[in-house]
Amino acid sequence: MQRRKFLKTAGVGAAAATTVAAPALAQGQPELKWRLASSFPKSLDTLWGGAELFCRRVGELTDGKFKIQPFASGEIVPGFQVLDAVQNGTVEIGQTAAYYYIGKDITFTFDTAVPFGMNSRQHVAWWMHGGGREAMNEFYKDYGVVGHMMGGTGAQMGGWFRKEIKTVDDLKGLKFRVGGFAGQILGKLGVIAQQIPGGEIYPALEKGTIDAAEWVGPYDDEKLGFHKVAPYYYYPGWWEGTGMGTAYINQKSWDNLPPAYQKAIETTADEITLWMLGKYDNGNPAALRRLVAAGVKLQPFPTAVLEASFNATNEVCNEIVAKNAKFKKVWDIWKPYRSEQVLWSRIAEGGFDGFMARMYGAGKV
Repeated sequence: MQRRKFLKTAGVGAAAATTVAAPALAQGQPELKWRLASSFPKSLDTLWGGAELFCRRVGELTDGKFKIQPFASGEIVPGFQVLDAVQNGTVEIGQTAAYYYIGKDITFTFDTAVPFGMNSRQHVAWWMHGGGREAMNEFYKDYGVVGHMMGGTGAQMGGWFRKEIKTVDDLKGLKFRVGGFAGQILGKLGVIAQQIPGGEIYPALEKGTIDAAEWVGPYDDEKLGFHKVAPYYYYPGWWEGTGMGTAYINQKSWDNLPPAYQKAIETTADEITLWMLGKYDNGNPAALRRLVAAGVKLQPFPTAVLEASFNATNEVCNEIVAKNAKFKKVWDIWKPYRSEQVLWSRIAEGGFDGFMARMYGAGKV
């Protein structure tokens, strides 16, 4: 009898504790409403979809107390002005690609991609364990923002061309929409680089305002319809061995957040990175098959073009290191880390991937 009475009483006590504790915890946190400005249009269900999922998940993790409303490119500010909107407090948070802002300082490029840099796994390792997060947020202090890795594309394609690229000379005079740092490097090879938001690329390519354009990869590129106006599809996008996304948060807004809400943002940003990489890897194979079946001419960049681009990258980076102390500070952390990652990945991942590719070529996979 005493045992039954104890169990019954204990059960009631535990239930009472639960019903009291949960509301107390919820009532202890403020209700906040933020706005998120994205650099991407709603037509891209992976990039824009990442913003939507991020906002929804933060709300779920905070029991609906912390609401963030997402706005696509152009709804509050143009896609390339997201950082400015976060800096000046127009919005509290932005989803973007850091290398859109290299006009302010080339150091921004490290957060998205450096040409002939690391792949996605290597970049995540650098950001989370190799000093990348600390180095970039030290840099971001001058801009009044906090940065978090959020989203990623994996290795990208080299883009869509109206004419075939056979030699380095074929690049001369080419008007090429290309994001970030790659434009400066391609300029060394005679390319006229242009940075155009995703939603404006197709009409520019269709009208002949540009001769070539790169975006991400088959899944997005098919949606944007580039294959209808440019038949040659080149790979790899050597300027983006990865294309990592960034969430910028206004520094004052971040500092005023309860620690639990800060953790919700950090945790969700990491979740979106994994979600987005997986979604692109899931969608790209079938999209590439459809594009090739539709008559797209899939071709690798000639080795001579890749080698010339690699040499130009080293030349430009050395020039920047000599005159930009902020870039050099991150470069001195990033470059040796890249070397170690390439050394390791060529052994295990590279060895395995190379063998499996040969088996695929032999029709055994």
